[in-house]
Amino acid sequence: MALPILEAINATKVYGKGFRKPGTTVLKGVNLAVPEKPAKIIAIAGESGSGKTTLVQSVLGFIRLSSGQILYRGKDIAALSKHEYVEYRRRVQAVFQDPYEVYNPFYPVRRIFDLVIKNFKLTKDKKEAREMIESVLNVVGLRGNEVLEKYPHQLSGGQRQRMMIARAYMLKPDVIVADEPVSMVDASLRAAILNAMQRLRDDHGISFLYITHDLSTAYQICDDMYVLYHGEVVEKGAAIDIIERPTHPYVKQLIASIPVPDPAISWNSAADLQGTRENQRTI
Repeated sequence: MALPILEAINATKVYGKGFRKPGTTVLKGVNLAVPEKPAKIIAIAGESGSGKTTLVQSVLGFIRLSSGQILYRGKDIAALSKHEYVEYRRRVQAVFQDPYEVYNPFYPVRRIFDLVIKNFKLTKDKKEAREMIESVLNVVGLRGNEVLEKYPHQLSGGQRQRMMIARAYMLKPDVIVADEPVSMVDASLRAAILNAMQRLRDDHGISFLYITHDLSTAYQICDDMYVLYHGEVVEKGAAIDIIERPTHPYVKQLIASIPVPDPAISWNSAADLQGTRENQRTI
């Protein structure tokens, strides 16, 4: 059986632990796996404070776990050599929530591609570099002559985010970690970003860890889902099954709190989010 590309094993993170201080546990024994084939979009869902961001930072190597492991092709990323870690950073890319803060406002947006090409020595000359940039922009539905020489403030949020997806794709990664990639763009632009993710999965074999609190977009594009509550995975399985037939009380409350697009039905946003560990699905 092939090893997963990326795997979390009993991932636990405790902040503020010290002498006679138990600390605050924000991740509690989280296990997840991204298979090598087929490529999948896997949702990590949950409310604010559920541990999603801590999990993302652990996967990307920004923070170290208190216990447990993040494995890339079976090897703990905490034990990677310098060369291996550079390769890991190339193979596991990130797209962050705010598509504006990633850019330097003093440079045209082309700079995000130029830096990647220079740092990873992807092309031999400027002509080849331009062709590469154009090809990755086409994948996300953009044209170089329309966007590359503009400054970040001159582009829409959707354009900036799609360019970040194109930049990640340029390195031909195994996995892209997308942290709430559509939460700060207009609803009319979300479809273009979600479509770009699906194209990279279906046409180029790139998997995604899609971090979200929006179950409607997870239902639309995701293959599998892990639901976090207070740092624990309380339900996991096929995204459609979880959303259409939730078994865990917390997940039922999350889905029940989604507004129905009917003015005749009032929306009660109050929810009793007392989750338990029972009835967890297994992928």
